Amino acid sequence: MEAVFTGLSNVFTPETLFVLLIGTLAGMIIGALPGLSSTMGVALLIPITFSMSPESSLVLLGAVYVSSVYGGSVTAILLRTPGTDASIATSLDGFPLAAAGRGAEALGMATIASLIGGAISVVVLIAVAPPLSRVALMFGPQEYTILAIFGMVTIVGVVSDNPLNGAIMAFAGLLLAAIGLDNFTGSQRYTFGSSNLFDGLPLLPALIGLFSISQAFALCVPKSGSILKDDALPAGTGRVLPAWLDLRRCLRTILKSSGIGVLVGILPGAGTSIAAFISYDEARRSSDHPETFGKGELEGLAAAESANNAVTGGTLIPTLTLGIPGNAVTAVFVGGLTIHGMVPGPKLFTEYADVTYTLFFSLFLANILFAVIGLVAGRWLVHVTRVPGAVLGPMIMVFSVIGTYALRNNMFDVGLAFAFGVIGFFLERWRYPAAPFVIALILGPILEVNFRRSMQIAKWDMTTFVTRPLSLFLIALVIAALVYPIIRNRRLKAQADAAG
Repeated sequence: MEAVFTGLSNVFTPETLFVLLIGTLAGMIIGALPGLSSTMGVALLIPITFSMSPESSLVLLGAVYVSSVYGGSVTAILLRTPGTDASIATSLDGFPLAAAGRGAEALGMATIASLIGGAISVVVLIAVAPPLSRVALMFGPQEYTILAIFGMVTIVGVVSDNPLNGAIMAFAGLLLAAIGLDNFTGSQRYTFGSSNLFDGLPLLPALIGLFSISQAFALCVPKSGSILKDDALPAGTGRVLPAWLDLRRCLRTILKSSGIGVLVGILPGAGTSIAAFISYDEARRSSDHPETFGKGELEGLAAAESANNAVTGGTLIPTLTLGIPGNAVTAVFVGGLTIHGMVPGPKLFTEYADVTYTLFFSLFLANILFAVIGLVAGRWLVHVTRVPGAVLGPMIMVFSVIGTYALRNNMFDVGLAFAFGVIGFFLERWRYPAAPFVIALILGPILEVNFRRSMQIAKWDMTTFVTRPLSLFLIALVIAALVYPIIRNRRLKAQADAAG
């Protein structure tokens, strides 16, 4: 308890509060700009922390981490330009709300959901970090294989209006995910001799092209006007805080999605995008009005945002207690710890307990701080939807090119982003959704590596997936995810026939 009170007092010093404010603002900007991911933001700030105290350096890195995940939702909602892959699910309902003149309301719901999800993850991190971290050790390659399949199944829920088109895009994503050097043999696959593809098809240029550059093209098309539809609400900037009835309706989804986000965050390599789509699909399946998802549903927006922000605290659980990074950001975070002589493990909760609890409480304050900033700035940020497309489109294009080039200082990535931008522009008009393609591109390597590893361990005995209790439980979830929509559709059809 002495360490807890010391950490609490450290957070409220003027120096720490200033660092917290700077880190939160920087993270929100990094998250909002296409191409500047949370990983890049934390990595860029590592050299700055060399001369800082351990407490201040961890506060800075933690604030950038949690606020950058939220920052991606701002452009995802207002411009349909996800700043990070974590915000792809947010744009599915956020952008239709903005186009209908409800951008401020959408930002408000995203902010509240992010605050609740992030706060819950920090509470779980403080209270039950060591026991929950052991959950990650229970997952082997068999479980990760089924988890990747479960993530793919959620795509069907996202694009259920036209599952065939969604399946085609997912299959295309899996094919392109095979590009690069084989992880087991080292042989080249579909690289055409280009060294730029040895590490696989770069994810962020594809993401920026499909969502950011394609949207810039759409805004520059004649007759496109601004983002707002012709029948949009006339004001749309009056309410930032969501209505109490809407918040109460979404609260159960927010709490459930926060739990999903924490659990997914504990699993190394799972990531924010997987948590967001699993939560989005679960919210859609349990909703009384699933047909409204993807057309401007606050509940879908709340599910995605609460889940991806809840991942932040979850990823730190195995990172701090076991030294197993939950994702790329926390891997860089471990570097920040070692710079100051702190090794992840039990010593963080004994010898360096005061520094650790300073980090925990600062994460909680960072969530509150980005929520306050987001709610205050929301009514002004929403005016971007009124900017003419001929002006807004080139601006998005410029930021997209800068963000893409900054990834690897490589013009190949810029050309790749423009190629995907053209493809995304036509896919939007032909009603082929880009989200399944991106999710398949993310999950493809996870699925392949863990499936082949499972087969090597079991000597190509497929029964290995049904001989482990945890994998059986995940298989049951996959089956339920596939069967439930069929049963629900038949029930709704029967009710409609009876009413008719």
